[in-house]
Amino acid sequence: MKNYKVLLGIFAFGAMLCLPAPREAAARPQYLKAFSEKYPKVAERASELKCGVCHGEAGKNKKVVSDYGKALGKALGEKNVKEKDALSKALDEAGSKDSGDGKTYKELLEAGTLPAPAK
Repeated sequence: MKNYKVLLGIFAFGAMLCLPAPREAAARPQYLKAFSEKYPKVAERASELKCGVCHGEAGKNKKVVSDYGKALGKALGEKNVKEKDALSKALDEAGSKDSGDGKTYKELLEAGTLPAPAK
């Protein structure tokens, strides 16, 4: 009986080692910081939404991206850009795109309105 307990303990430990590790969060706080600096009129609301400015379900669904988020992603060209100059250029480029209501995203954001959320 004692051997079974030891064997069971070894098996349980081995099973725990096989469990997948928690996924690392892919947060990119430099994006929110650069966005808030460029568009101070929406900075407070953006800091509440965080990833939800570009991602669906208030930022919980990273697979769903708003039109503004797509424009910004295309302007960035790669994932997890950290250089301030590159972020600023990408924000400018995304800001120059049409928001869908006859205004550019820059005009919309400078007026204090966030882009339409992801659907």
